[in-house]
Amino acid sequence: MSAGRMHADEPEIDDALVHRLIAAQFPHWSGLPTERVGVAGTSNVMFRLGEDLVVRLPRTAGSADDTVKEHHWLPRLAPSLPVAVPVPLGAGVPGEGYPWPWSVYEWIDGNCPKAGDTAEAAPLARDLARFTTALHRVDPTDGPPSYRSETLAARDPAVRAALADLHADIDTPAATEVWEAALRAPAPAGPPVWIHADLQPGNMLTADRRLTAVIDFGCLGLGDAAVDLIVAWYVLPAGARDTFRAATGADDAAWARGIGWALSVALMELQYYRQTNAFMADTARHVIAEILTGDRHGAQPHPVTPGRARPPRSGRNAIVDHGVRTTDST
Repeated sequence: MSAGRMHADEPEIDDALVHRLIAAQFPHWSGLPTERVGVAGTSNVMFRLGEDLVVRLPRTAGSADDTVKEHHWLPRLAPSLPVAVPVPLGAGVPGEGYPWPWSVYEWIDGNCPKAGDTAEAAPLARDLARFTTALHRVDPTDGPPSYRSETLAARDPAVRAALADLHADIDTPAATEVWEAALRAPAPAGPPVWIHADLQPGNMLTADRRLTAVIDFGCLGLGDAAVDLIVAWYVLPAGARDTFRAATGADDAAWARGIGWALSVALMELQYYRQTNAFMADTARHVIAEILTGDRHGAQPHPVTPGRARPPRSGRNAIVDHGVRTTDST
């Protein structure tokens, strides 16, 4: 079965390719059956391999770079995290017409949460707060910059372009007002910390409405802890945001930046995926609606005063929106 292309430079990925790669590089698994997993993944295509394994093949060169990073850092971060994360069991190399590194991981059971599900959301909110807090406390020594390590100000041109392009889809004056308020929020006072940077429904697993695993770390790296607050709008309903904010200890400035991050990511995802990925586009619309018409605050913050934005950090940096890199430098 073909995976269906979402990006212009994406190779053809199907069951036959997976079988050839496994047979050539991991022959001890060559007798296991494969089954395509999901249809909405924007950075990777996944095939279940037998009962206990999953093959993950990047869709783009940028996502392939993430593979190397995950293999290096996930085993180091996993012991400090309160839920399961993918365990890399095999590092594949280009071959059989496929151009990039790829992976075999341990299969983790669970279901992706539904964005905004109000049923027993408070325990999930506390679980998400425990995960983000634990990740932010891991020693950042030698950590790479997250693909979302730039300041909100650095995202402004791309956000303005998305707003201009989406004028027929959303209330762009209201979205512009929210975005400009986020730009006025003070910058973080401390050094960058480890962040997941893409806490969306498709990147986590739950069981009995409790967080059991976080399964995609492609945007992992050092950055502003407020980036991980996007989960308050991407996953949680309005009624659980107070619980999440209290458990994270996010102050007014961080919460304001979190709103800006959630809005900017959703705007660029809607712009990019509205014709190619209904799940991603619908999720982005949900986030924008929650921000513009719902409770944005999760415990009403006091007005914030303008602060000096830090310049983007040196090193590899990109504005990434679920596989979409609108800038990429080295």
